[in-house]
Amino acid sequence: MIILTSLNGKSTFAINYDRVETVESAPDTVISLESGRKYFVKESFDEVIDAINKAKRKLHDV
Repeated sequence: MIILTSLNGKSTFAINYDRVETVESAPDTVISLESGRKYFVKESFDEVIDAINKAKRKLHDV
């Protein structure tokens, strides 16, 4: 799971990074899941990719 912030900055939530299909920067960062659901987040494209990569590394280091 990765923790993200809603675009309005009023809430945080976690998503399963294994279900992420695409991450776009258009200009807001949009995360699309396999289910078709889209999340607009405050984090930049690079921050989302970094969070996914860190979570994957942490999983494999255990």
